Amino acid sequence: MANTPEKKCPVETTIDVIGGKWKGVILYHLMGGTKRFGELRRIYPQVTHHILTLQLRELEREGIIERKTYNQVPPKVEYSLTEFGKTLNPIILLMKEWGELYNERASRHPLSSDD
Repeated sequence: MANTPEKKCPVETTIDVIGGKWKGVILYHLMGGTKRFGELRRIYPQVTHHILTLQLRELEREGIIERKTYNQVPPKVEYSLTEFGKTLNPIILLMKEWGELYNERASRHPLSSDD
């Protein structure tokens, strides 16, 4: 069965979907409820308009978030987690907890320049 594609590791699949510098952050903040594009930009002003747009589109394409556009001037666009996207909440919360532990550990044991 040389032409049979190898089965992908489920962890790799998860990282493919939610990987990227800003996707986890976007998902974490959408756990708190619907956000407008500008709100997401204000949370992390260092992310460019272009990159935030790309990351949101990818999450939308994967069925993780939904985009609602209001027909008004100026345009109003809101993002929220889909029901399927909400299944990621425990994963995102565990990533948050792990990040807190790591930051605490790193503050107690900073790497020296010799490491």
